[in-house]
Amino acid sequence: MTSRFSTLQNRDARPQRAPETTPVAHHAVVIPTSRKALPAKPEAALAKNANKVLDARVRIHRLLLEEINLVALERLPKDEMRRQVHDFVSEKTKQERMAINTVELDALVDDIVDEMVGLGPLEPLLKDPDINDILINGHMNCFVEKKGKLQPVHIPFKDEAHLLRIVNKIVAAVGRRVDESQPMVDARMLDGSRFNAAIRPVAVDGPLVSIRKFSKNKLGLHKLVEFGAITQNMAEVLAAAVHARKTTIISGGTGTGKTTMLNALSAFIPEDERLITIEDAAELQLQQPHVARMETRPANIEGHGELKQRDLVKNALRMRPDRVILGECRGEEAFDMLQAMNTGHEGSMATIHANTPRDAISRLEQMLGMTGMPMTVQSIRSQIASALDLIVQLTRLSDGKRKVTSVAEVTGMEGDVIQMQEIFRFVRTGMEADGKILGHYEATGIRPRFLEDLRAMGIEFPGRYFEPGRPQE
Repeated sequence: MTSRFSTLQNRDARPQRAPETTPVAHHAVVIPTSRKALPAKPEAALAKNANKVLDARVRIHRLLLEEINLVALERLPKDEMRRQVHDFVSEKTKQERMAINTVELDALVDDIVDEMVGLGPLEPLLKDPDINDILINGHMNCFVEKKGKLQPVHIPFKDEAHLLRIVNKIVAAVGRRVDESQPMVDARMLDGSRFNAAIRPVAVDGPLVSIRKFSKNKLGLHKLVEFGAITQNMAEVLAAAVHARKTTIISGGTGTGKTTMLNALSAFIPEDERLITIEDAAELQLQQPHVARMETRPANIEGHGELKQRDLVKNALRMRPDRVILGECRGEEAFDMLQAMNTGHEGSMATIHANTPRDAISRLEQMLGMTGMPMTVQSIRSQIASALDLIVQLTRLSDGKRKVTSVAEVTGMEGDVIQMQEIFRFVRTGMEADGKILGHYEATGIRPRFLEDLRAMGIEFPGRYFEPGRPQE
């Protein structure tokens, strides 16, 4: 019998209507995403031109505040608002005898509209689908991650106060605050993006901002196969394991795609199961009809009301879940999560920060030790070994590509040591002149023990999937 998971795209997710996109006007502001992308003009001329537009924007914005009812203006449709702002700016630039051309005028109008209803100079970056992360180290030192690589970018903040106003606008919109008494904040933006900021006195050189953009287009497992992040054979085996309630940990460093992989694999959970997700910032996009989502909450100004992941995991176990999905396991909640995996919630899933499957096991041991429970090392390892079935290791390579570099099965204990066996791995073979990593996937020759459970469910895989040294398809 062949695998029911050979056509992954059929089980990826329900068809969803593509989000409507607004065509970009010919006069839209284009912020270069690297120094190389700047127009071929002398740097002095560029700086002079940028400063001229920036100064004009500040002056016009001040006039708007003085002469226009901004509350009424912001209630208008964006096209009508832009038309009225354009008329106002055009008139004022003539009155003030500002020497700016048509292109600069259009850019000025766009900037002012973004300041009024958006996040100012961050708006073009937030709208760029190729950008994953926005990293700001003070108002004059900014970077983006684009296609897996960090690049410097010019974001035209007027000064530190301008950047700080935008930070406050973001946190106020989600009911948080950041000030000298509470100089760090972690939040989920209105569009779902993850936002973290630190200001003075913690941030020595001015506000530090990190934005991990929320992707509305969920990548399915078949797309990850197309991108070369995993092979078709490996994807079919993992999809079947998730369907068969094999407890899975997604391991990897920062920005390796752990949440993306968790989303992709979750599509193979049967629709008749009740799922409860627990996250610091809600990112998971599970498509099953019966999903209960929970999110942690920081303490208020008085230091009360904090809800940690451990509190939510404990509560989730009282809500009759079939599986618990933990966005990131990083502390004492690991104890309750493993308890859940060992007490009738097989097939639960989580992500963890670690560089190898063995490191993931070690990190779990450390987390269990954080609970303060009187447990021996052997007891801790026994709990881990009995709870886990699979560890999927993700790595971001030096060329920016994200790949599954190892799939390992946890097989039990031998003495005081947790035993694992690697099933698939990525083998690096070299590097091209442009820095691209060369390599291929191969099976180790070990057939996973859970194949017997899959066979009992009528799911079988050809022996060639696990032949040693054979490049994976």
